[in-house]
Amino acid sequence: MKPLLASVMLLLFAVPPGQASPRHRTLRVHLEANANDGATFSAPVRSQFSGKNMTIEKIPTISEGDIAAFRPYSRPDGSYGVLFQLDDHGTLALDALSVERRGSFLFILVNGRPITELQIDRRVSDGKIYLPSGLSAGDIDLMRTDWRLIGDRKDKR
Repeated sequence: MKPLLASVMLLLFAVPPGQASPRHRTLRVHLEANANDGATFSAPVRSQFSGKNMTIEKIPTISEGDIAAFRPYSRPDGSYGVLFQLDDHGTLALDALSVERRGSFLFILVNGRPITELQIDRRVSDGKIYLPSGLSAGDIDLMRTDWRLIGDRKDKR
């Protein structure tokens, strides 16, 4: 009986009570990598936008966990663009990469789909990433379930 009780107690303490709910969408911002970095750190890709063969870092620099809020914009073609406001960690990461990797490309994927690639041409210290188009109404609905809109109060989430 004691081993059974010990097992139950171990399971109770192994699962933290305040685990976060699963996210409904993903956002990944991958940096252009050096082709000589090797398969452990980078992956070859063919850009859907420029058609060039490139290499990206496997680990994203910014992800959905770095988003504080967003603002969607409808486009005349029926798609959506979005402005992301990053949290403190994301703002610092974006600022650092915009200084250190000027001239490189960022590859942005939403829900596993390539949305755009952006060339870093200046320092970005405001913590904002703008995606001009490529998102669907379904993408925006999923974002609304996890992120607040820019301008809404924090506790209204």
